[in-house]
Amino acid sequence: MSGIPGVTLRGMEALPVEVEVVITGGLFAVSIVGMPDVAVRESRERVRAALRSLGLTLKGKIAVNLAPADIPKEGALLDLPIALGMIQAMGALKECPKALYMGELALDGRLRRVRGAVPAAFLARKMGIPLYIPAGNAEEVALVQGVEAYCADNLAELVMMLTGEETPRPLPPAYVPDLPVSAEPDFADIKGQAQAKRAAEIAAAGHHNLLLVGSPGSGKTMIAKAIAGILPPLTDDELVETLLVRSTLGLETKAGRERPFRTVHFTASTVSICGGGFDLRPGEVSLAHRGVLFLDEYTEFRRDLTESLRAPIEDGVIHVSRASGSVTYPSRVLLVLAANPCACGYLGDPVTPCKCSSYEIERYKRKLSGPIMDRIDLQLTVPRLTPQELLSIGAKGLPSEPSASIRKRVIAARNIQIERWKEYGYSCNAEIPEKLVRRCLTLDDETRSYLASMAGKLNLSGRGISRVLKVARTIADLAGDEKLNKKHVAGALMFRNNQDK
Repeated sequence: MSGIPGVTLRGMEALPVEVEVVITGGLFAVSIVGMPDVAVRESRERVRAALRSLGLTLKGKIAVNLAPADIPKEGALLDLPIALGMIQAMGALKECPKALYMGELALDGRLRRVRGAVPAAFLARKMGIPLYIPAGNAEEVALVQGVEAYCADNLAELVMMLTGEETPRPLPPAYVPDLPVSAEPDFADIKGQAQAKRAAEIAAAGHHNLLLVGSPGSGKTMIAKAIAGILPPLTDDELVETLLVRSTLGLETKAGRERPFRTVHFTASTVSICGGGFDLRPGEVSLAHRGVLFLDEYTEFRRDLTESLRAPIEDGVIHVSRASGSVTYPSRVLLVLAANPCACGYLGDPVTPCKCSSYEIERYKRKLSGPIMDRIDLQLTVPRLTPQELLSIGAKGLPSEPSASIRKRVIAARNIQIERWKEYGYSCNAEIPEKLVRRCLTLDDETRSYLASMAGKLNLSGRGISRVLKVARTIADLAGDEKLNKKHVAGALMFRNNQDK
């Protein structure tokens, strides 16, 4: 008796499972052992009906063993190998080729799309064997280089492939083009706010975290959402990383190389953002990997949730530990925060006076201080424009710069960074560790003296100084300058907004 190789998921990792089936005499019964969850146990009814669509009727006592027995098995991924094991045990299939099989069965024998196809493709490539999947997973698996994969629409078609009645054709490798990005809103639609637009451009170019503080109606949310239209396209490696996370959750493959942009409401739970649950699924911070995680009304988020983001935004990974186990997900995100300056929202507003007391203002500002703020590279106030200013801007017929033009500069700057840091395994300035900051971001005496003076005035921490240098390097890349100078450092310090005081 030979087992049928299948797959189960553990976080973003696909683990091999050997499905063994034995049929003996007696009253009809199907038992599945090997730590199956509810979805796996229910597969016996799906498999039974699917086999009936092939004209095969199950009889006798059927035992299905999922090995290794000490690893939990989850989901409907094992429907297909269980069905093939039963067909083989009945003698309708002499020998099943050595390959990985995964797929959910419909009652009429159709193969439904399942989550985890991309991790399974990596496992099949590592094991050096083919992968058989539902046709619904073909698009995402074709993006994984070096894997031999085949797809089928239903169980009958797959059985004909395995018996030689139909010639299987491997999936051709696919390439994702850089499709035009529809910028909505476009930076050309945003009135004024030149400094905030410049900060957004720097954030997109170097993948730097951004904080926008301003009164209601100042345009914070609009500027944050417009960042999606100027982000550079995903590289091949980054595309596969985002595919792994999306495939783990069973999300559809996106067309093009557009980076993720995830908006989180302040009522969201810590598990939904950081990941977890019984099956240890990734959260929003992982779904936004290599893209933007936008937290609007940041001061309304619970303190425990905001503090849980400290390590993920610093390390680029998040460790999810529960009683059922522990997994690690990627979380290299561009964190964008938007907040009001005070509880009533009108501190410093030119039109509406603030109604908060000094105590309320100080208490509110504590929500914006601390270790999280030390990890925000760009911090600035977005002033609300008066009606007169809004009507006068653009009155002379000079339109604002569109997102498409800004995106070209961002892509050029990011290409410079990719070339500079590729030997170290990094793709942007925000990612580089402290040792590379000290080794590669050298300053002349005048610039070093200026930075030391300003760091004391702004009470910058060691991390804060390092982040100022990274932002200065991005400003230089946007300008096409090879060496850092005082002008670049001054530009980076301008966006600290005195939040470190």
